[in-house]
Amino acid sequence: MAHVWRGAIREYLEHMPFDEGDRLISLGEGGTPLVHAPSISAEVGAEVFVKVEGMNPTGSFKDRGMTSAITQVVKEGDHTVVCASTGNTSASAAAYAAHAGLNCVVMIPQGKIAAGKMAQAIVHGAKPGPGGRQL
Repeated sequence: MAHVWRGAIREYLEHMPFDEGDRLISLGEGGTPLVHAPSISAEVGAEVFVKVEGMNPTGSFKDRGMTSAITQVVKEGDHTVVCASTGNTSASAAAYAAHAGLNCVVMIPQGKIAAGKMAQAIVHGAKPGPGGRQL
């Protein structure tokens, strides 16, 4: 029977600062496929495989760390997470915070984010602040 991926924390729980009794916050991150890179393999004289991190829940490798960060926030009993980001961190934080039922504040320098990156955070659960200047 094929192994069903359970998310980064559950897969490596014995190496993590969490226990089975903790509320583990996961969106199924990690477990992304390995793809053979024949050109790089030929260049270095060894078989090289690359991870397709765009297949994580928010499309970012940041999900691997965010699952642990948000699980720790929940474990400590906090209700809000804050990050400064103009990209992948904000989307990942927003998605994992929303999944955990937490508030997420993303600090963005005014005029320093592309509309697509702003949309990425909003799609994953961040809410615009007063005047739409803050997520």
